[in-house]
Amino acid sequence: MPLPTPFTDWFAARGWRVRRHQADMLAAAERGEHALLVAATGAGKTLAGFLPTLVDLAQHPTDRLHTLYVSPLKALAADVERNLSAPIADIGLDISVESRSGDTSSDKKARQRSRPPNILLTTPESLSLLISYPDSFLMFSDLKTVVIDEIHAFAPGKRGDLLSLALARLQMIAQGLRRVGLSATIADTTAYRSWLAPGGDADTVTLVEGEAGADPDIEILLPEGAVPWAGHSGRYAVHQVMAEVAKNRTTIIFCNTRGLAELIFQELWKVNDAGLPIAIHHGSLDREARQRAEAAMAEGRLRALVATSSLDLGLDWGDVDCVIQMGAPKGSSRLLQRIGRANHRLDEPSRALIVPGNRFEYLEAQAALDAVEAGERDADRFRPGALDVLAQHVMALACAAPFKEDALLAEVRSATPYQWIDADMFGRLLGFVRDGGYALKSYDRFRRLAPDGAGGWRIAHPQLAARHRLNAGIIVDAPTFDVRFKNGRRLGSVEEYFASTLTPGDTFAFAGLSLEVESIRDSDLYVRATTRPARIPSYTGARMALTTRLADRVRAFLADSTSWAPFPEDVRFWLEAQAERSVLPRVDQLLVETFPHDDAHFMVAYPFEGWNAHQSLGMLITKRMERAGLQPLGFVASDYALAIWSLRPVADPAALFDPAILEDEFTEWVEGSHLLKRAFREVAVIGGLIERQHPGKRKTGKQVTFSTDLIFDVLRKYEPDHLLLEAAWADARERLTDVARLGDLLDRAAGTMLHRPLGHISPLAIPVLILIGRESVAGHDIDDALLGELADTLADKAMRPV
Repeated sequence: MPLPTPFTDWFAARGWRVRRHQADMLAAAERGEHALLVAATGAGKTLAGFLPTLVDLAQHPTDRLHTLYVSPLKALAADVERNLSAPIADIGLDISVESRSGDTSSDKKARQRSRPPNILLTTPESLSLLISYPDSFLMFSDLKTVVIDEIHAFAPGKRGDLLSLALARLQMIAQGLRRVGLSATIADTTAYRSWLAPGGDADTVTLVEGEAGADPDIEILLPEGAVPWAGHSGRYAVHQVMAEVAKNRTTIIFCNTRGLAELIFQELWKVNDAGLPIAIHHGSLDREARQRAEAAMAEGRLRALVATSSLDLGLDWGDVDCVIQMGAPKGSSRLLQRIGRANHRLDEPSRALIVPGNRFEYLEAQAALDAVEAGERDADRFRPGALDVLAQHVMALACAAPFKEDALLAEVRSATPYQWIDADMFGRLLGFVRDGGYALKSYDRFRRLAPDGAGGWRIAHPQLAARHRLNAGIIVDAPTFDVRFKNGRRLGSVEEYFASTLTPGDTFAFAGLSLEVESIRDSDLYVRATTRPARIPSYTGARMALTTRLADRVRAFLADSTSWAPFPEDVRFWLEAQAERSVLPRVDQLLVETFPHDDAHFMVAYPFEGWNAHQSLGMLITKRMERAGLQPLGFVASDYALAIWSLRPVADPAALFDPAILEDEFTEWVEGSHLLKRAFREVAVIGGLIERQHPGKRKTGKQVTFSTDLIFDVLRKYEPDHLLLEAAWADARERLTDVARLGDLLDRAAGTMLHRPLGHISPLAIPVLILIGRESVAGHDIDDALLGELADTLADKAMRPV
């Protein structure tokens, strides 16, 4: 597809050239091929995705919807809308562009369905709602292209399941539809091409790779003293971080959790003697507060923004000079994504600093830096499409029009995540959507489908369509309390379990303020600003796990002493002391140390499989130890290690790590814990069994939990093979416990365990044992001096001459 003269003139006026990958995307469009573009941030990736659309619309004007753009964030869609307006206006194109999200007014939404723009920018959830309307067949009948931005952000998860099903419906409506995926960080391009392709045939999707840009400039920021033994915040470096902020025009400071973001923001303010304008941005803040921070960044009014993964995908802020990662990055792809927020120009290096929280995190930071230099990305693991998402999608399609079971099954199976669905499973799923299943079918409230009289199915009552659209969605937040001032102004929300620990007079940090609780009424937490010291809110959101590839690199560091030369002296001494006083495992070995300490017997394992997997394994092993009469007292986990202490010593750790634990203790633990109920609550909401909202009223988190717990107990008793229980088990196994990594860990332990009995604590065990002191004051910010004393005491025992 040759680029018309007005376009080449526009490029030339900016001193730009058409990059190779942009030309390749034009060529793929001319051939009518699906395409996956993998290009670095700042490479003109979004423009490459839209260029074929702009050229086609310039040459063949239409008043119909031509291109649908889907992004994981509505803020990103709004940013793309602003950026698209420039070339459209400058070139003089008669092309309409609009966004559609939950913030779009109802009258504009209705108009978009009857008179859509040429280019519509939306999210997976809003697209799913669009296809639930009868007029969706007309709206999408002339659709030519779907552009999926930041495809890595949702393809392997439930939002990806929802989008893949929506794409299958769009492909049925507009059979010549072309699919385009965009990403900066993909390791397994074949898996993503398969996900993107109709029917899962990766060969039908052309891979376009972007031009290489300048290598990023990444440094590890070391403390003025020793690298800490423990901790994850990097708060020791706030003076150094503030000095970096003062040197730059704009800095983004990324934190891995919302609680850490609040802590770092507070610590930076304490040392912000120059009064530089800094702000905070995370998902629990009120939408207006986030938008104010985004606008201030876009206008250049901020010197620094403390942020979480809420800005991982970022907006197009070209004047960000530096990105600082507080704590370990957990993955090379995530680090690259965050580094890409700096500079945003392909031919100039992005500058980044990593602030490791402890000595293991230093090794992880160095591993991430090496992985970036080697061009290594973290592979995503795709799993079968979720049943609760499919149930929601089937209901959406029923709201649009009656359907035939066989035809809908064929359509569903054309979505790659759902190729595993057979006629029997689809029949079970339709039974659930129809009436709730065997144990619930006698209740009218669960009856949603009825025969249409022509061998198909329709919605049982017209009101169900409105109720579905009111409750549809994939993201099920943990129950929350709104944080408000007495005048009613809302600051954001904290999760219910944290709010339940507060009483009037307690203090906590939120939205960059130190707040005192005045009262708690219903689901509102009323506060006032205070200068008293504050606790930091804790959140139950998923913890970022150390990726498998980074874990492999950290193991390689431990096994190869020749790689230690560039390490700081205290880190080198720590590893040398471990080699002298215990042992350092080979890359393929699982080291387990046992030793007496503080009137107890300790077993410390070093799997490097991430906190979620280690936490789950700790639960399982302590149960096995109880049955063996070892009298376990407790356990603590980090991303790198698991420590369990007991009254009796462990003579044979291999028996405790037997892979059979995933069949026996795992099933018993999940069924007896909150995990299955928590998973069931989410799948029940997503699958449409429980409605969160009614017109003019929204159920509280407690009301939803109460309803789902009742149904859970009924199904466990009367229909234990219910479809939603099966979906809940899948969630509990995969997402809540990281069972896949658990299985890998146990398989490795079976053949390579290296047990080292010791008479004393080992140097490698110091970081995880310090966590025991921290966990003993859970919910409070342990004093740094006390933590330092604990570390010194443990180090004195571990590092003394043998």
